[in-house]
Parts: sequence; structure tokens; C-alpha cells
Amino acid sequence: MHKTAPIPVLAIDGPSGSGKGTISRAVADALGWHMLDSGALYRAVGYAAGQADVDLSDAEAVTRIAQTAKISFRDPGDGGETRVIVNGLDATDEIRTETCGAAASAIAAIPDVRAALMDKQRSFRRAPGLVADGRDMGTVVFADAPYKVFLTASAEERARRRYKQLKEKGLNVTLSSLLREIEARDERDANRKVAPLRPAAGALIVDTTGIPVSDVIARVLAVVHGAG
Repeated sequence: MHKTAPIPVLAIDGPSGSGKGTISRAVADALGWHMLDSGALYRAVGYAAGQADVDLSDAEAVTRIAQTAKISFRDPGDGGETRVIVNGLDATDEIRTETCGAAASAIAAIPDVRAALMDKQRSFRRAPGLVADGRDMGTVVFADAPYKVFLTASAEERARRRYKQLKEKGLNVTLSSLLREIEARDERDANRKVAPLRPAAGALIVDTTGIPVSDVIARVLAVVHGAG
């Protein structure tokens, strides 16, 4: 009796602003695969904690939020941005702020929060395949993924991208504050005791600084098609 091959996963990891979201969506569309934005899950928990007025340093309380919050993704069906629904509220715009990103980074260091979200993340692995965007997709959540990529870019480049993105949403931000927040988050993510941010063994590392998005997409697709 032949053993059924596991559903393939392309894990795309990297720091904030490295282009993971843009590249992951484009690659998932090109392959016809499902997509997991794992960062949105952590941001959603941070948002839910804020709504419940929970102190992020209270690991037990934050873990309870991670276990009980109702988080879902809604495809608008018109090619627009996927909506993130948290406890019945559309939190899509709120979770993309740097404040929510910092909250996500803080709670991601709590082992019980990561454990609470593990099964939810793995439930996205459905045929014909999954593109998983995050920080520990290739090292922890989908360690058995046959395809692994690590995207990076200079902190200055990532701050410029976030600035442009947030300004387009009408948010009041400064480039200098974004750069400080990104550098602080890099430090936290790389040095946390649980699942620190690092490339998975054998991952293709792509520095996206100054590289056209189309070229990055082509390089990532080549990994799946056997030419990476």
C-alpha cells in the first residue's frame, strides 16, 4: 500500500517589511495554492488583547485570549485585501499598524501563545498546497515543508516600504519612528528563546533590497518548480 504524499508547503519566512505578504500572495495565486498569513494571527491576538484591556506582559491572560479569540479570514471575492475578523469585528486595518505589530512581536515570545496558535496554523494545510508566510514557518510550524525561502532586506528599505504602505492607508506615521520600531522588532524576534527568527536549514535566502517584485516572485516560484 502506497503512503499518501503530504500536502506540499512553501514556507516563506523573514522579518517585517521584507515583502513576505506581497510575494506570498502572488506566488499562491500563481500556484493555485492556499495561503496562510501567520503574522495576521499574532496581530489579531494582540488586537483582541487590546480590546479586552489585557496587559501584554500577563502571559497567562494573553494565552487565554489566544485560546478563545474567534479569528477568521474573509476573502472579499473581488481581488481585494483579505479581511481579518476578530471576535466579530473587522480588524484588518487596525492589525496592520506598527503598534499592533509590536504587540504581535511581544506576545509571539510567549510559548503558550505559540502553542495555542500552532494547530490553527497547521489547519491551513489543504490540497493542493499551501504558501505559509511568517517567521517560523520553515523552522517550526511546517518544518517538514519541501520548499523553504527566507526573504530579507535592509532595515531602511523595510521602513520605507512600511511608510509608503501606511501613508496610502491614510495613517499618520514618520519614517524615523518606523525605522526604530523595525530595528527593535528585529532584535526581539531574533533573540527570543522560542522559535527565534532565522532562515530554515536549506532555505533559499533572497535579499529583496532594490529588486523588482516580479524578479523575487520568479525566484521563489523556481524553488517549487525545481530550478531554485
